[in-house]
Amino acid sequence: MIRWGIMGTGYGATQFALGLQHLPQARIWAVGSRQEETAYRFAKHFGAQFYYSSYEKLMRDPTVDIIYIATPNALHKAHSLLCLEAGKAVLCEKPFALNAQQAQEVVTFARRQRLFCMEAMWMRFIPAIQHAVHLIKTGTIGQPYLMIANLGMRLAFNERGRHFNPYLGGGSLLDLGIYPISLAHQLWGPPQTVSGYMDMGTTQVDEQSHLLLHYPNQLTAQLSCSYLTHLPNEALIMGSCGMLRIQAPLYRPSRLSISHFTDTPAPTVSLEEDWKAGLKKVEWIKRMYEHHFSPWWHKPHTETIPYLGNGYHYEAQAVIDSLQKGELENSIMPLDETVQTLETLDKLRAQAQFKYPSEEN
Repeated sequence: MIRWGIMGTGYGATQFALGLQHLPQARIWAVGSRQEETAYRFAKHFGAQFYYSSYEKLMRDPTVDIIYIATPNALHKAHSLLCLEAGKAVLCEKPFALNAQQAQEVVTFARRQRLFCMEAMWMRFIPAIQHAVHLIKTGTIGQPYLMIANLGMRLAFNERGRHFNPYLGGGSLLDLGIYPISLAHQLWGPPQTVSGYMDMGTTQVDEQSHLLLHYPNQLTAQLSCSYLTHLPNEALIMGSCGMLRIQAPLYRPSRLSISHFTDTPAPTVSLEEDWKAGLKKVEWIKRMYEHHFSPWWHKPHTETIPYLGNGYHYEAQAVIDSLQKGELENSIMPLDETVQTLETLDKLRAQAQFKYPSEEN
């Protein structure tokens, strides 16, 4: 039995607790909040044994095996380090930290303490994402050349809410953009070059961002995130012989569509050829018509790969498996890749000359 401590009682903590209910070998053991009443209500609702009025008290509970950190983005580094220092394994909600340097500090300390640590990028563990990654890496669509992925939803502006508050690590890039960026890293690793731009709002966090990642072998990823408008929230990966579509919502899909391109070459005709003679070539006209007016891909084949519950238990199960094997990190979400993903975000933010207040010190 793995006894989970949950740090925070907001939306993420609630969703994770709901997911844990699908795992008989997991127990919501304790919860910590800045307010005792909030911790009490959360513990009562989910059947936790203990509730604490501070995060520090939760960390010091000797009966807790691992802590799921669901506090604001700007606190992830500090809370991860405190948990590790207290001898607790850590599953920290994405983004793992505000930047790659902070993430590396946590990773280095976790390895020094020889404690399990992982970023809670739950999308990676959803069955449809796992299957999509397998299809691409085994050549189902041939050599990949282009990925177009996005995640965006129009949010009501609230300058005090975590989404728009720079002191809490707000902004669409860390909140939403990290999903398609993480997927690109999962498939192909760090890009050779990063370019793009960020649309800054009145509270000085990005309300919309766009990235262009370049890889070897003529591979490009075009990625977008937004608080200003609803985006398709899907991913298209185009290869030399086909296209794979991860249908919305990208963070928790259940359907994939696969199309294979036709192998009919484009018809050609010599410019020197007499046009009357060309008209007599009915077969050539037929081929020209088929090439320009018929789809260049075969009818998509759609696969449904359902998930159970709200999908959060898949990452929790992966963590439990790693803990039971004595692993210090998980191969699907390795720590070095977490750092590399944040390095990609850092490069875009550097181009936009954007720093969070806590990074200025």
